[in-house]
Order: sequence, then C-alpha cells, then structure tokens
Amino acid sequence: MNQLWTRRQTLWMLTGVAGSLVLHACTPGNQTTENTTTAIGLNPWIGSTPLYIAQEKGFFQQRGLNLDVKIFSGTSDANSAFMAGRLDSWTPVTSEAVASVTQGSQFRIVLVQDTSVGADGILARNSIESLADFKGKEIAVEEDSVSHFFLLQVLESVGLGAEDFTLVNTPPDAAAAAYQSGKIEIAVTYSPYLAKANEVQSDGRVIYDSAQMPSAIADLYVFSPQIIEQNPQSVDAFIRGVLEGLEFLQNNREEGLAIAAREIGISPEELAQDLQGIQLPDLAKNIEILTNHQSQLSLLKSMESMAKFLKERNQITEIPDLAQLIEPKFIQAIKSDGVV
Repeated sequence: MNQLWTRRQTLWMLTGVAGSLVLHACTPGNQTTENTTTAIGLNPWIGSTPLYIAQEKGFFQQRGLNLDVKIFSGTSDANSAFMAGRLDSWTPVTSEAVASVTQGSQFRIVLVQDTSVGADGILARNSIESLADFKGKEIAVEEDSVSHFFLLQVLESVGLGAEDFTLVNTPPDAAAAAYQSGKIEIAVTYSPYLAKANEVQSDGRVIYDSAQMPSAIADLYVFSPQIIEQNPQSVDAFIRGVLEGLEFLQNNREEGLAIAAREIGISPEELAQDLQGIQLPDLAKNIEILTNHQSQLSLLKSMESMAKFLKERNQITEIPDLAQLIEPKFIQAIKSDGVV
C-alpha cells in the first residue's frame, strides 16, 4: 500500500515549514454568480472519496466553485500553509484541530469528513486476555500520534495511564509488521496495516478497535473565518458538492470507487475494503455530530475530552473555547431547503 494515502502524522509536528507550493487563494468578498476559486489542502486519504468524486463529476463547478486541491504528504505542511493564508481549507484529524487552535490557527469546522469505526485498532496476542493485562507491557505505537491518543483513551477506560506501559515509538506500518513477525505483543495501528497483521498473525487478534469508540477519531473539513464571512457561497458550494459526491458513491458505487481509487493511488477493491473501517457521514449524521452536544457522537464532547488530555500531558497550557470552532449554519441551511 502506498503510504501517501495516510493522513495520520505525528501531532506535534504541526509547526513544520510548509512546502513551497504556489496556491490560489479565494476571491475575497465575491458575491456574484461568477466562479470563485478555493484552495484546499488534503493528505491523500480514503475519507476524501466523496470529494474526489465531486471534483471528477463537476459537482463543485456546477455550483460556481473551482476547487483547487493541493496534496500534502504531511498535515504539518498543510496546517502551516493554511495558517500562512495560502489555503482556504484543510482537513485535520480532531486531535490536530485542537492542537493547532492552541497555536493560533483560526478556522471553523463546517463538515465532518469521516469518523473511524474500525479502521483504527489495537492488536494483542492471545496470552493477553484483556486491556487490564496491558499493564507493564511494551506497546508499539507512534508517540504523540492519533494512534497514541486513541490508545491512552482506551486504557483510561480500565484505569490505566501512560505510566503503566512502556511505549515503543514505532510508525503504524512498522508497528503492525513488528506484531505480525512476533517481535512485540501489542501494537496500535490502522487500516490497511491493521487487517493484514491480524490476518497473518494467528496468535492474536484485534482486542479493541474504533468501532467501540466511534467519537474518538474524526477527520474534519475546516475553513478560514475570512472565507466564511466574505465568500460564504463557496463554502456552501463545497459542502453541497461533497454531499452530492457521497450520494453518487451510494448510488453508483463501482464508478465512484474507481474515481476515488485512481486519485488515492490504490485499487477500487482495496478502497472498498478500507472504507468499511470508516463512516462517511451524510447530512443528517453531520447535523447530529456538529449540533447535538448530548449525542454520543458529539464532536464538541470529543474535542473537549481531547483538550483535557492534551493539557494533562502539558502539550497545551489552557483549554480553548472549542464550541466557537463549530459552524453548523451551512448544513442547517441545506437541511432547511431540502436540496443538496
């Protein structure tokens, strides 16, 4: 599998220097029916499947939006370009969003790209009967990554913390390989490495995955406050285009998979398999995640939990006002008019 399609990089690299790309900014304050250009930074990832379909099928262009897609190999570069004003939008993971806002990044979350419902998981040998047995063990996981945060969240549910195990700092592909080869008893990784290691190593299983904690990991579409204020029709066109891309995938799965797989650099069969580990939220699910703060799927709850965790680890000095980051007016308007 081409590693370029992963979007999960180390959290604390967010202040890295952006690549020297020539990016097109949006047309500020353009309220006409003429096309506007909006630049978005992506890390190749299966969650962008509806976006790639919308781009190929012209769903953005039909709404007057020229979407300028810029591909970054790491989230630090995309975030740096966004903070420098060279991007109008990017797609952080929840934990990256919380960390970046404490570093001065200004953005609003307008849509949830995907949530992990099995794509992330923890592998453990059969001799390890429960999560409580992780105490005193070596665990292969990439330090300060989304996988690391997921592990700590899971262990907290059984009363264990970072001091209760020995972290073996290992990238997700290497963590899976170490588990697969028998070099380590516990590894935290994600699709496609998770399924392959689990299949090959008979002495073990996926002891816990993100299907059991569906609000823990989400990828987000965020836009700058400036474009939301000055050019809201572009944001609206973007959201409607992505939702139409998702609808196309649901109704024309074979063609949709072929389009996105080509952009991501994997086969349609691989993409179909990997998509089983994430949920691509439709309009109704997005409204629940972004507006119903009593829901188990509440994004605000997840971000507040994450911010608390980061503060306890001295990664941030204070917990910001996270509620102001969520901007649901676009999806609410789409629901009201009943037309994507």
